[in-house]
Amino acid sequence: MWIVGLGLLIGLIVGATIGHDLWIIGAAAGALVGWAVSSKLNPGGRLPESLAALSSEVKDLGRRLAVLETRLSASTPPSAAPSAPGSSGQVWEPEQAIPSSVPEQVPEEVTPASVSPEWEAPVSEPRPPVEPAYRPPEAAAEPSPVLKWLLGGNTVVRVGVVILFFGVAFLLKYAYEHTHVPLEVRLVGVALGAFVLLVLGWQLRDKRPGYALSLQGAGIAGLYLTIFAAFRLYALLPPLPAFVLLVAVAVFSSALAVLQNSLALAVIGVSGGFLAPVLASTGRGSHVMLFSYYLVLNLGIFAVAWRKAWRVLNLVGFGFTFVIGTLWGVTSYRPEFFTSTEPFLVVFFLLYVAVPILYARRESFALRHYVDGTLVFGVPLVAFGLQTGLVRQFEYGAAWSAFALGAFYLMLASALWRRAGENLRLLTESFLALGVGFGTLAIPLAFDGRITSAAWALEGAAIVWVSARQARVLGLAFGLALQFAAGTAFLFDVEKGYGPTPLLNSFYLGCAFVALGGLFCSAYLERRRGESTQSWEPSVAALLLVWGALWWAAGGLHEIHRHLSTDVQVHAALVYLATSAAAFSLLSKSLSWQSARWPAYTIAPIAAVVLLREINDRSHPFANWGWLAWPLAWVEHLWVLRRHEQQDQELHQWLHAVGLWLLAVVACWEFAWQIDRAVEGKRVWPLIAWAVVPAVILALLTASPTRRRWPISQHERSYLLYGAVPLAVFLAAWTIYANFTSDGDPAPLPYVPLLNPLDIAQALVFVIVAYWLMTLRTLGYVEKQGPAPIAHYAAFGGANFIWVNGVLLRTLHHWADVPFQLDAMLRSVLVQAALSLFWSILALAIMVFATRRALRELWLTGAALMGVVVVKLFLVDLSNVGTVERIVSFIGVGVLMLVIGYLSPVPPRFRTEDLK
Repeated sequence: MWIVGLGLLIGLIVGATIGHDLWIIGAAAGALVGWAVSSKLNPGGRLPESLAALSSEVKDLGRRLAVLETRLSASTPPSAAPSAPGSSGQVWEPEQAIPSSVPEQVPEEVTPASVSPEWEAPVSEPRPPVEPAYRPPEAAAEPSPVLKWLLGGNTVVRVGVVILFFGVAFLLKYAYEHTHVPLEVRLVGVALGAFVLLVLGWQLRDKRPGYALSLQGAGIAGLYLTIFAAFRLYALLPPLPAFVLLVAVAVFSSALAVLQNSLALAVIGVSGGFLAPVLASTGRGSHVMLFSYYLVLNLGIFAVAWRKAWRVLNLVGFGFTFVIGTLWGVTSYRPEFFTSTEPFLVVFFLLYVAVPILYARRESFALRHYVDGTLVFGVPLVAFGLQTGLVRQFEYGAAWSAFALGAFYLMLASALWRRAGENLRLLTESFLALGVGFGTLAIPLAFDGRITSAAWALEGAAIVWVSARQARVLGLAFGLALQFAAGTAFLFDVEKGYGPTPLLNSFYLGCAFVALGGLFCSAYLERRRGESTQSWEPSVAALLLVWGALWWAAGGLHEIHRHLSTDVQVHAALVYLATSAAAFSLLSKSLSWQSARWPAYTIAPIAAVVLLREINDRSHPFANWGWLAWPLAWVEHLWVLRRHEQQDQELHQWLHAVGLWLLAVVACWEFAWQIDRAVEGKRVWPLIAWAVVPAVILALLTASPTRRRWPISQHERSYLLYGAVPLAVFLAAWTIYANFTSDGDPAPLPYVPLLNPLDIAQALVFVIVAYWLMTLRTLGYVEKQGPAPIAHYAAFGGANFIWVNGVLLRTLHHWADVPFQLDAMLRSVLVQAALSLFWSILALAIMVFATRRALRELWLTGAALMGVVVVKLFLVDLSNVGTVERIVSFIGVGVLMLVIGYLSPVPPRFRTEDLK
């Protein structure tokens, strides 16, 4: 009911403030709003009512148990003396069964029939009558407190009180408008009626307590209404007398509430007391007097809280004190009021910190896992908000206030734990959380984002460590959130100065603290994974690992960017990141932090990114300290893989292969650059390097001594298959590119077919690739029969065909001065005749070899080449009318075809069995 009454009173004030004729409408609207709020706040009943119901049920069960014990003691016969054997006597008659048609009928006690006065026959004790089991009725859904008050108990009286209140209000308004009775007389009459209700309610407090409280509440409301109307509506009372009267009514109603243990009367009295200065305000009062008066009221609430666990009364006092105080601060506070305002804020804060402690101590056994969250957390938040407004003219005022609040709550939590222990554990932990929270908040209020981020990162790591050891999920979540908040605070302050000293500056140290905080939390969460019951911890640990690694990398890269020259930045970054990855490998082993191996595996991907970045520099990998960075990175890469040899073996296969590819690219690039500088002006020399280096690497991988040593011995498939296949494919592509684009000029050396650098390199490539393919077949990585060998032979033959044609064209270019260009070659009669004769000779050689070995498919290949030659003669060579070259080509091809027909007839169709 108290919320409805409070809403009615506030609506009355608001309506009267807007207009004299709207106070009734305001009161009605306020009552409706109060009813709606009450319904929302108490949808299914309140905790004290639930406790009262449980207590009543326990008492009822105790009463029933006592009745059963009484009946059992009354129905148990005295102990029978032992009888002589063989004696006869009366025995108990069997009980008649109770008909099932008679519900819940308790059988009467059965007494023995006539028993011999000399002795009693041995009998079996009858069973005591059993009372049917009590089945409490199913609890129906509890209505809202307003409907419960209105419909429960004496409903007629309560409805009548509400109607009477509105009736009096309407009477006052009607009398003011239509009657000629002096206004003072009317108000006195209403006041007398209110006193009558109070006296009558007091007289009936013992006989009809519910009825009596309803009458008293109506009387108090009538007095408030009369005083308010006399002052605000009709200006019959000066402000001071009106204020005194309102206070008197508030004190009087509070006294009635305490004497009768009535929360509703207490709420009405306190509400009236807080509203008295508002109702009697003229706008020219002193804030010191206002807060002094509120201090007296709050001390009264504190005194009641010492004796009564009335949570609603505590909330009403807190709400009125801080809402009215906030309104005054927003509209009237000035910096010169600080010394006269701050003490009141501190005292109000301390009072409402103490109130929930008193409430928790009184209810510590019934509500051990419950705290008044509204006061426990609402009081410091509201008080700190007001405090920041009071101290905004002082430098670091908010920071010191937050620090003081944090220290206060930490000391309060410590004292409360020593005094109450487990009984108030939840309240103690709430105060501890507030202390940590305000201490955390003091840091950004006093320092810039970088120092804040460092402090938060370290604090979050400490909270995670403590909370995890004590299995405090909320503390653990707070510490983890503080890690991410630290990074966010740093980002908000990222544009400030960086400091001249490398590494020893706020930017790098801030990044390092954020990184170390996140990495510590990740490592600790992973190490306690077996003890944790939270399913989300592994995911958060992985996220913090990534978070910390990224901050560590970002800090170092930023220092490299600011303090090193542009030329060396790329290689310095490679050294920093590769060494950091190797450090993660050390941490993984030394701290049993298995997840730390994942950043250690990033050396190869990082090196690949650096290599792509270097392409734009048009330099070479070993320039600008690259001679140190690249070998160091590759050695660290192999060192990490060796340390984690027994883990993630599938991933290791590909990491070894990627490392091999990076080695090949860097070595090719550097070798080509060095050759190009040693032999300037001729593009064939650097082109050779791109074939020689991969071929040499492929040869080393295939060589038997190398294959017996680590890492190839342990990862043979990674190197000979995953790593070597891309090298072989690259060499095939190089063969096509080199023979189609390079004229093979070996200047300063003379050009000699097959003995020039390009052809020697090409021959080396073919020999090494063939050796590699044979090794794969020997080791069982390639099938010895089937389509795979045929495909290898076809690819190898096609590459050789391209090469020998390139040799022919380069020879014509150097010896016959035919330009090494596609259109010039197509127009050259000499080139066309030479190609026709050369292809015919190749076809002859292939077909003769196929006939001797009875390889029909190979013979058909040679025949197809011969067919191409014939088509070319008639489509290309025939157009060269009157040239010697055309004559030579036709005659030569014809003679060769005769030779082929004689020496190499088509082999017969052999079956596979015959070929064996």
